[in-house]
Amino acid sequence: MWILYLLGVRAYGFAIRVATLFNPKAKEWIIGRRGWQRNLSEKFEEKLEKRIWFHCSSLGEFEQGRPVLEAIKKEYPNHKIVLTFFSPSGYNVKKNDPIADYISYLPLDGPIRSKKFLDLVNPDLAFFVKYEFWYFYGKELQERKIPYFCVSAIFRPGQIFFHSMGNFFRKILLRFTHLFVQDQESLQLLYKERITNVTVSGDTRFDRVFANSLQRISLPDIEKFCDGSNVLVCGSTWPHDEELLIPFINQKQAGLKFIIAPHEISASQLQKLKNEISLNVCYYSEFKNNSEISCDVLVIDNVGLLSKLYQYANYAYIGGGFGKGIHNILEAVVYGVPVFIGPNYEKFREARDLVKLKGVFVINNKEELERNFDILSLDNSKLQNISKINKHYVDERKGGTEVIMGFLRMNNKIN
Repeated sequence: MWILYLLGVRAYGFAIRVATLFNPKAKEWIIGRRGWQRNLSEKFEEKLEKRIWFHCSSLGEFEQGRPVLEAIKKEYPNHKIVLTFFSPSGYNVKKNDPIADYISYLPLDGPIRSKKFLDLVNPDLAFFVKYEFWYFYGKELQERKIPYFCVSAIFRPGQIFFHSMGNFFRKILLRFTHLFVQDQESLQLLYKERITNVTVSGDTRFDRVFANSLQRISLPDIEKFCDGSNVLVCGSTWPHDEELLIPFINQKQAGLKFIIAPHEISASQLQKLKNEISLNVCYYSEFKNNSEISCDVLVIDNVGLLSKLYQYANYAYIGGGFGKGIHNILEAVVYGVPVFIGPNYEKFREARDLVKLKGVFVINNKEELERNFDILSLDNSKLQNISKINKHYVDERKGGTEVIMGFLRMNNKIN
């Protein structure tokens, strides 16, 4: 079965190479991995230094695993941190971040590449965040007796691990020293398959967003834009989200301003937004450099600012719910704001919970957005109740990082 897996991985790599002909991200994916062995070996300052390896698929998983990474750095200052990403969206944003000592793309899984990578990095232990399950990397880590952990994993019945033909993939999970899962349902699914190296630690995203809410970073340009108005922050929006939002924005509510942070910030997508919105629109880069500009809609044309914007929101719309699934709602929920999302949210436990609690509202079209917005904007007591619901939801679920750190201390996993 491992041969079929390897063929599948190689087919994926080939497909990415073909995609470079028309997809800039695919091109970055390929170029970023060129010479990875030489680049890493040149970066390492000392061959005998102690290292801890953190791997994240993308930027979202990095933010999810960040509380654990920060706790490890604090508790084990003599270890260097090696941070790897699978996708360009994570690597490009964090490649110069001082949070890690070494930052690199992860080479595609394979028996030779995994050996070479681990020969170079030689970590004392490793952490994979959420969904990163690789056969050969896991095999090498296990054979070298390097403890490795999965952080904030979540499992659902439809995943391949729980199919009748999923024995090969269940073995990947069994190789982990320990899996820290988000909920009891995940634990029960694994237990049914006799995978018992599991602890329910919760989702470390709660720790991350809670810490962010306590360490607010002031954004004077955003404060100037808001200027006492109510603000709807639209985060990680896709074209389908914008088809719904733009007519709503064009029917401007009195005293309401809009901040839009599109998921894709290509020049064509930004220009399309500007053309279709009938109100005064300005890009963040323009507004930041010209204090005389006045506008009702601020379009964020850079990456990495979104999580800091929700502190200025009175309402939030989180994109992705008309596609593969919504983006991170907790970044907004932690500030107590009501959140609007599209209908594709069932894979996300926090969304399901908060829809039931009426802190998050599902909308299917512009009319539903208008109706829900009007109800909330005219009822201050309802807004105050939503604020309590959402803040409490985050507050009672934080603490996953300490569960993980407690396990490591108790089992003496780091020397």
